[in-house]
Amino acid sequence: MNKINILRYAKLQAIVTGFAGIVAGLLYSVGGTFYDIFTIGLNKGTALAYFALPVMPIYFAALGLITGLIGAYLYNVSLKWHKGVNLKIKK
Repeated sequence: MNKINILRYAKLQAIVTGFAGIVAGLLYSVGGTFYDIFTIGLNKGTALAYFALPVMPIYFAALGLITGLIGAYLYNVSLKWHKGVNLKIKK
């Protein structure tokens, strides 16, 4: 069976989770702003919520890279024991 290129898979997973971090950062910042507007007013917490916009994608991408490295490595190691995955696709 074919092995996975560990670095390529990790980069792909970092990109995908980085986009998830963009979505999470947007939701967190907009949600935090609305919460602050309707409860206590704008304050330092609002600024902290907007700090999530650049930080969350970087954080998510870094975790995606690490989990991609570990996951691809474990997949390649498991190929030695199980001889890969068999897929049958019907047209």
